[in-house]
Amino acid sequence: MNKAVYWFTHDLRLQDNPTVSELLQKNDEVAFVFVIDPRWFEQRNHHQKMMGSHRWRFLCESLLALDETLRLHGQHLIVLEGDPVEQLKSVLIEHRINTLGCAKQTGWFERTQLARLGVDIPRLNIVSQWNSTLFDEAQFSIMGDVFSSFSRFRKRIETAHFLPLEPCKIWLETLPPPALESTHSLHTQLSRYGVLSSYISLRGHENGYAQDFHGGEQAALEHLNNYFSSRAPLSYKQTRNALDDWESSTKFSPFLSLGTVSPRQVWQQLRRYEAEFGSNESTYWIGFELLWREYFQWLSIKQGVTLYAFKGNASTAPLTSHYAERLMKWTKGETPFPLVNACMNQLNETGYLSNRGRQIVASCLVNELSVDWRFGAAYFQQQLIDFDVASNWGNWQYIAGVGADPRGGRHFNIDKQTEMYDPDGEYIRRWNGQQGARALDSVDAADWPIYDM
Repeated sequence: MNKAVYWFTHDLRLQDNPTVSELLQKNDEVAFVFVIDPRWFEQRNHHQKMMGSHRWRFLCESLLALDETLRLHGQHLIVLEGDPVEQLKSVLIEHRINTLGCAKQTGWFERTQLARLGVDIPRLNIVSQWNSTLFDEAQFSIMGDVFSSFSRFRKRIETAHFLPLEPCKIWLETLPPPALESTHSLHTQLSRYGVLSSYISLRGHENGYAQDFHGGEQAALEHLNNYFSSRAPLSYKQTRNALDDWESSTKFSPFLSLGTVSPRQVWQQLRRYEAEFGSNESTYWIGFELLWREYFQWLSIKQGVTLYAFKGNASTAPLTSHYAERLMKWTKGETPFPLVNACMNQLNETGYLSNRGRQIVASCLVNELSVDWRFGAAYFQQQLIDFDVASNWGNWQYIAGVGADPRGGRHFNIDKQTEMYDPDGEYIRRWNGQQGARALDSVDAADWPIYDM
C-alpha cells in the first residue's frame, strides 16, 4: 500500500493543485498537513514578527475552510507545530511514509526547507510541481536571460506568445482515506497563537465597514466569479490607483498569497471575460499585473538569498541606515506627511493597503526618512494579509533601487501624490493622517524612544 503526506504551504486549495492531483493518482492513502512554525510570532525579522495578527486571522480562516472542504470528502487537515523540517521528518519516519508532496517554492528559505528534507531522508520521494505560478521552468529554459528587467520579461512572453499552464482539475469524490489521524482540535490549536476572526474588513471599526475579505478556497472562487461578472474589469486601468475603494482594483492578492486561488484560474477567467465582453486596455492591464507578480516569483528564485540583502543587486549599497525613531514613527503613522500617516493607519487597522499607497509609504521610508528598506519590507511582511515573499521583497528592492531593474529606485513626491490621489483630503481624514503628523526627529537625544515592536 502506497502512503503519502501532502504538505500545504502557500497553496491552500484543492482545485488547480497539480501536486495534489499527482499525489492522489499514485497513492492509496494520503495525509494532508500544514505546519505552524512558532518562530513566525517572534520578533526575529528586523525587529518584526513574520506573522502579524491580521495575517494570522486570515490564514486561520483559510485553514479552517480547507479542513471543512476536506472533511466533506472523508479527509481532514492535520496541523503540526514546530520547525517544519523536524516535524515532517518525525511524521514521515514514524509512520514509514516515503512520499512527500509539496508545491515548488519561490522563496529561498522555503526552498531550503524542502531541500533539507531530501537530504535528511535520502530515500524520500518528493512530488513537487508549480502550483503558484502561471508558467513552469521548462517554458523559461528556452527564453534565455529575461529577468534583467520586467519590460524584457513581459515583452519576451508576449512576442513569443507564451501561454500559461491550463488549470488542472481534481475529482474530489476520489480522495483516498487518511494516512494519519489527528487527536487535536484544529480550532483549539490555531487559537493558541492568537484570536481567530471570521473576516478581515477593509475598513476598521471606527471608519465603518466596507467589503470584507473572507478566507478559504470557496470565498476566493466566489470573489473571482463576482469580479468577472461585473463591469469593473473594463475600467480597471482607470481606477486601479485609487487609495481606498473596494471596486477600484481586483482584490485578488490576498487569495493569491495563500493560494486559495491560483494565478492560472485568474488568467483563465480573464480570457473568458474578454471573449464574452471584449478586451480593452483595462483587461490587458489585469494580465499585465499578473505578469508583474509572475516576474517577481521567478526573480526570487534567480536571486536566492540576495533578495533579502541590503545591497541587493546594486553595485553600491543604499545611503540609508536604521533610524529607530523614524522607523517607529513610520510604522505608527506619526510622520510629518499626512498621506503617509493615513496609509499606515489603514495598514495597521486592516492589514491591507492599496498598491499606490504601498509605493508612497515605501518611497517615504527610503527617500524621506533614509531608513534601511529591509525594515519596511519586514513590517509589510508582518502586517499585510496578502504578503507574498517574492512580490513583497522584490517590490521593496525595486523602490530602494537595489533590484534587477537598471533604472535605479523610485522616489515619489508626496505632495504631488496627495494632490493627484487625495485632492480633497477625504482619505487623509478617513484614516486620521493629519492627527498623527509629528516632527521627524526628537530635539533631545534623551527623548529618543527605544524601538520595541
